[in-house]
Amino acid sequence: MPEEQGDTTATEQASAQAAEAAPPEPEPEPGLEPDVEAPEEAPPEDDEAAKYLALAQRTQADFENFRKRMARENAAAIDRGVGKLAKELLPALDHLEHALKAAEGHEDVVKGFALVRDEIVRALGRAGIQPFAPTGEAFDPNEHEAMASQPSEAAEPGTVLEVYQQGYRINGAVLRPARVIVAA
Repeated sequence: MPEEQGDTTATEQASAQAAEAAPPEPEPEPGLEPDVEAPEEAPPEDDEAAKYLALAQRTQADFENFRKRMARENAAAIDRGVGKLAKELLPALDHLEHALKAAEGHEDVVKGFALVRDEIVRALGRAGIQPFAPTGEAFDPNEHEAMASQPSEAAEPGTVLEVYQQGYRINGAVLRPARVIVAA
């Protein structure tokens, strides 16, 4: 049995060395209960997963912002295109108005011109373009272009007396200001 003693002694020596190598456990302070085991730090996989989740969320938010910005820019581009076309058509519509005035007394001609004019105005309306004639309103240089001023006893100074040429708006913005005579 001497061999067993040698084995036991070697095992005891190894246990003693392991105990010396391990740091001693801290003793709890008096009056405090020992802490419950703190959860181990999240493994690096969880940190990486959280990082990728945050990246995916930022990317999704960026894409949503991009989509909204593109929708706004596309709507603005469409309005600019419609406005450009309308500016090209408005002089023809103005000439049609003059032809209507010149053709008074010839009912068939007036009726034909009026039908064409009304169809053009409806087409412009479907595209978001609305005419405005500010007779009787206060002069606004943002919406009106003063062609002349005229003294008037019937209206206060700065009031639109007559409209030479209708103005047009596209979705609320002035496409062409109305040309007017203003009371002095």
